[in-house]
Amino acid sequence: MLSKRLFASHDAVGFWLLGLIALMLLWVSIANLAIAQDSPWHVSTYTVTLLGKFLCYALLAVSIDLIWGYAGILSLGHGAFFALGGYAMGMYLMRQIGDRGQYGNPNLPDFMVFLNWHELPWYWHGFEHFGFAVLMVVLVPGLLAGLFGWLAFRSRVSGVYLSIITQALTFALMLAFFRNEMGFGGNNGLTDFKDILGFAISDDRTRIGLFVASGLALMGGYLLARAVVRSRFGRVLVALRDAEPRARACGYPVARYKLIVFVLSAMLAGIAGALYVPQVGIINPGEFSPLSSIEAVAWVATGGRGTLFGPIIGAFVVNYSKTELTTLAPDAWLFLLGALFILITVFLPQGLVSLFRRRNRPATAPAESAPTTQSENTTEAES
Repeated sequence: MLSKRLFASHDAVGFWLLGLIALMLLWVSIANLAIAQDSPWHVSTYTVTLLGKFLCYALLAVSIDLIWGYAGILSLGHGAFFALGGYAMGMYLMRQIGDRGQYGNPNLPDFMVFLNWHELPWYWHGFEHFGFAVLMVVLVPGLLAGLFGWLAFRSRVSGVYLSIITQALTFALMLAFFRNEMGFGGNNGLTDFKDILGFAISDDRTRIGLFVASGLALMGGYLLARAVVRSRFGRVLVALRDAEPRARACGYPVARYKLIVFVLSAMLAGIAGALYVPQVGIINPGEFSPLSSIEAVAWVATGGRGTLFGPIIGAFVVNYSKTELTTLAPDAWLFLLGALFILITVFLPQGLVSLFRRRNRPATAPAESAPTTQSENTTEAES
């Protein structure tokens, strides 16, 4: 079937991309640690950190594509789950500072001492343990996504209305985390991290470790998402995306399918946020900004939704372009980045991956605007 051939071509490109990521992890690690700084082949620690950020952004993009590209759920608030995972990791890193903070208090972070807090809030307990923090990284975004999704999907909220309330969710969280009495650092957030698992964050080897961990998490997240979309569960998701009323009429529990994939996507976003924070050295309420979530959706659209590997490409292309443009044209980079989005939308409406799709389309295959058709998706889901 045509859809199977297209899936095969997508898998080929996806595995090639994973191979490139693996080679990048190996080469950058060697070039940073083993090659002298005065060598043209040396990769600076700044570049390592920048690439690590891109890998975290790519994992966030994959999590969005899982729900938007395959289930038709357009979330404009997925940055909330990214930020919650980041705050969970930030709380662990703050507890590792101990008495090395500016005020020398072994139990309270500096911002709590400054605000005259006398004891650690109950929800900070346990974050001195790395295992507990990792559990919270996936559990907190997952629980929030589960509660939000249960309320939204059982009420059959979808389309633009769902997009609006996801944006309202992240905006509400941003306003809450800006408040000092919430106990998360207020406007300044959490910063001044010292160690992670006993290793100094500023050390080059630690930076490489975080960079490699981000790459492995991206590869693992991609393979997990691929396994989901290639399963019977994934075929039902595609059927819901293309013909939800028909799938509901066939007896599928639509709300349950949407809820499961939404929670899984939120957990992946939380992991991306947790890996992002120790590399950039700060987490503040700005990460909850609705604009951050919209920008992440733009990465998926630029790369090509419904492919999983397209969002990875989109995240790297957009963020690399943003980094270069802010240096080359600091006064006009927003306009140039906007022009890039417009050009891709006009000439490559299916994203950058349409270039691969055109090359790999069988000669006898008719031109089509999507990887599969509605009838084919529903038939596969019912089989």
